[in-house]
Amino acid sequence: MKPILFLALGLAMACNSSQPAVSESTKTPTPSEATDPTTYAETITEAELKAHLYTYASDEFEGRETGKPGQKKAVEYLKTEYVRLDIPAAKKNGDYFQKVPLEVAQLPTGTVTVNGKEYVLGNGLLTFSQAEGTYDNIVYVGYGIEEGDYSDYRGLDVEGKVILIKAGEPKNQDGSYTLSGSDEKSIWSNLSESIGKRMELASSKGASAVFYYDEENYGRFKSRFDYMKNNDSGQMELADDEEAGFANFFIDAQLAKALLPDIETSDTPELLPVDMNIAIKSENKEVDSENVVAIIKGSEKPDEYLVISSHLDHIGITADGQINNGADDDGSGSVALLEIAEAFKKAADAGQGPKRSVVFLHVTGEEKGLLGSRYYTDFDPIFPLENTVVNLNIDMIGRIDPKRNGNRNYLYLIGSDKLSTDLHELSESVNKKYTNIEFDYTFNDENDPNRFYYRSDHYNFAKNNIPIIFYFNGTHADYHKPSDTVEKINYDLLENRTRLIFYTAWEVANRDQRIIVDKASK
Repeated sequence: MKPILFLALGLAMACNSSQPAVSESTKTPTPSEATDPTTYAETITEAELKAHLYTYASDEFEGRETGKPGQKKAVEYLKTEYVRLDIPAAKKNGDYFQKVPLEVAQLPTGTVTVNGKEYVLGNGLLTFSQAEGTYDNIVYVGYGIEEGDYSDYRGLDVEGKVILIKAGEPKNQDGSYTLSGSDEKSIWSNLSESIGKRMELASSKGASAVFYYDEENYGRFKSRFDYMKNNDSGQMELADDEEAGFANFFIDAQLAKALLPDIETSDTPELLPVDMNIAIKSENKEVDSENVVAIIKGSEKPDEYLVISSHLDHIGITADGQINNGADDDGSGSVALLEIAEAFKKAADAGQGPKRSVVFLHVTGEEKGLLGSRYYTDFDPIFPLENTVVNLNIDMIGRIDPKRNGNRNYLYLIGSDKLSTDLHELSESVNKKYTNIEFDYTFNDENDPNRFYYRSDHYNFAKNNIPIIFYFNGTHADYHKPSDTVEKINYDLLENRTRLIFYTAWEVANRDQRIIVDKASK
């Protein structure tokens, strides 16, 4: 799972001889034995999960950092397993790898001059990518919101212009919020999602740059900027990103009021006569990485797709040479996905293949900002998103949250009801019938300060109105540390949780009607 980042938008490896070897599961069941999916779920075992993980999260894989040699070993391991299982590649040319063009934009340097006064990047002015341009005016668009009948852009032409936006949302004279018509805030007040929505909207309107004023959260953006500066690190991003030519700046109160003195009280959009020169430069370095994608085609509805995902990468090696093995994050999800694929393949070999196609998607760059999944959904969906019925995303399912009291046989579920009541009810029914895991919806709360709903790869499907379930065991003291190692995994829980996801996938793939989306977002 990626840490919270407040950024701009948004070889087959042999097992170590001292570790358990991956063995073939029990014999393939015959159709007469398979009256329900239990026979196939039981091919998912502690022993095989453990054998996979002792290789996948070993020192040999060097922490699987995106674009590094260890990540290359990881994708080769995954490919080799799909070849061994005789599960074909998703791409028609037989290539299991979906190249994801990435680059690292080094932290930029430079200045912005406003009416003759120079503001140095890092001092009241933050951005994470290069930008250049000269302007004789900018456009203030208030909250930068457009929803329903309300628009801060009404009557404004912002094509090729710099725009100024402030955080928050409009209120009525009685103090109620204009968009909701009540005292309840809308999504435009949600920090994790509203920044991306504002930037996406501004970009779609043709704006060349946004200066974003959020006094309450500027310190959080500044902390991230300072961390990158002090660690000489850059921001990894998609090289094909059309938004790369669109710049966004986070500004403090001093600069905001230099642009518009009454910005705190004025909600009225207007053209501001400001002489501005932007001179921010950066250098980019290409990164070679890839997703791994395999498929079992559906027998009756092959053009409808269930995507099961996990992220194949982790955070690599520390500055002092310690390896972050990422056994739980997300080694557990990666090996669970392999076992689920094997169970579906055994069913297919026995004449019990899924009615809908099942796609096994291992994504890269999750720790760098959900980049592999974003590339799949936004740039190169191998299968049409409109035909993608559900995404089940697995990210950290091998440990126990030490802060949680109660039954160890639990799992956090996030997002199951966000877009589809149908999916949520199916999920609950499957669990009750097969696994009896205690579902904990703590992090499903819209007000969850951790914002986990926005921090793993399912989100790139959800934003496209594809129903999702995010399976998660919570964080622990070893999260993103070298101590996240294989011997700390609870393999009995990993087995049961993996079987749950298989059962859920089985039901989604084999039901007569596709999952109904009754809560689509705009």
